[in-house]
Amino acid sequence: MSITRLHSGPRMSQAVVHNNTIYLAGQVGTAGADIATQTQDCLDSIDRLLAEAGSDKSKLLQVIIWLADMADFDGMNTVYDAWIDPANPAARACGEAKLATPEYKVEFIITAAV
Repeated sequence: MSITRLHSGPRMSQAVVHNNTIYLAGQVGTAGADIATQTQDCLDSIDRLLAEAGSDKSKLLQVIIWLADMADFDGMNTVYDAWIDPANPAARACGEAKLATPEYKVEFIITAAV
């Protein structure tokens, strides 16, 4: 069994690759920025981590999105819709949750194939 961990710290890894599947830690944007900026920051981080693990957004399996306030749903979707590969959309869920700090508006959790 082979497990590869990327950008590991004492509490977590930013990505774990196992059995040709990539699991990303929750990705957040610049604390205090608006929803569009935070969403773009998250997606940029996702692109970088997937590339480092040998994948890309066309191989997304599942996207879980947590919003601190569902009022930001449309603003997040505007950025997400411009980013997502429409030929290969993932299974997706989006809900409202209290995030790690009130300055975070959105968090993305990703599972993808290698």
